[in-house]
Amino acid sequence: MSTLTSRAAPPERLDLAGITPAALAGLSEADAARLSVGTSRRGLTLGDCFAITLDGSDELRILGATDRLDRVGAGLDAGRIVVEGDVGQRLGAGMTGGSLTVSGSAGPFAGTAATGGTIRIAGDAAGSAGGAVHGAACGLDGATLVIGGAAGDRLGDRMRAGLIVAKRAGAHVGARMIAGTIVADEIGDHPGYGMRRGTLVTARHGALLPTFVETGRHDLVVLRLLAKSLEALAPEAAALLRGPQRRYSGDLATLGKGELFAPAG
Repeated sequence: MSTLTSRAAPPERLDLAGITPAALAGLSEADAARLSVGTSRRGLTLGDCFAITLDGSDELRILGATDRLDRVGAGLDAGRIVVEGDVGQRLGAGMTGGSLTVSGSAGPFAGTAATGGTIRIAGDAAGSAGGAVHGAACGLDGATLVIGGAAGDRLGDRMRAGLIVAKRAGAHVGARMIAGTIVADEIGDHPGYGMRRGTLVTARHGALLPTFVETGRHDLVVLRLLAKSLEALAPEAAALLRGPQRRYSGDLATLGKGELFAPAG
């Protein structure tokens, strides 16, 4: 196991994109220390900010992390990154495989454009988790994002594929959603704004848009299969899918092939 141990709170935001087990495996500790991670004219390197221990393994631990660490795990394609602490924006951006775990909370746009692998955030996630950055074609695009705490507004904005699980989320969950699945115990107002396809599952939701219409009470096999697949990943989320569901179809202002399921009371 390789480790990066924070020397002190960084004096600026750091960009850790590309700092992955595979990228570090072929480097000596001296070479790794020279990698640029600063975002200002200071020219900070990895060695300026972290004590580095490398063993060539496929697991990297980042100790003493703060919310000034941006793009942690970006581009990860294999192996495992474990972060003890918080992280900044774009956690796991564009990752294609592997496992990324954060013990604290994450900034905005966690999992954006990630096409594979699993991202776990034990704490909260800021706005647009699993969402598209400004001007991008899509947000989460095939990866799995699990948020143990609360997510901000626009969870899964413009999501194209994959799975998002959260305890709670703010307004506009699944906004502009292209496809994929979002499961949360509680979500805010106007979920599915502008969604074209995709599935939202929740126990409690805020106000629905008038462009969502109820289509009846259902007990679908596909939801039970989804529940089974979620048992190991997020047991509480799986429990939401085990009973009859009330289905809403929308957003009828767009393609209108999206759906929202809530327990049938």
